[in-house]
Amino acid sequence: MKALLENPFFVLDVPWDAPRATVEREAQKLLGMLELGFAAAQTYNTPLGPQPRTNELVRAAVAALRDPNTRVQAEFWAAHAGPMQAPATSAATTAEAEPAPRRPATPMLLQQLGWAARGAK
Repeated sequence: MKALLENPFFVLDVPWDAPRATVEREAQKLLGMLELGFAAAQTYNTPLGPQPRTNELVRAAVAALRDPNTRVQAEFWAAHAGPMQAPATSAATTAEAEPAPRRPATPMLLQQLGWAARGAK
């Protein structure tokens, strides 16, 4: 559950294949928004529903994505997670919402996790 609830890509609201510069920039932006008390920065969406975002959670997320091993694990969970569940505002809005498209896993990620096709090195 923690792999989905506190996934660094979800916390920072960046795609699982975001470059490091984008991750760093988004973390700084979110920390500033949280410091100023912006409502848009207070929560983030996960496949299990919205979660509260804190300064500590943002700092931990960016630190996790700096480590290559932790990043690969986070990429796997973010790439294969179900659609994001936004906060339900009304029945009409929820019924009209379409699930987010899944991004295909990269061959390099699959190979690093030991899921590459036979014969692929």
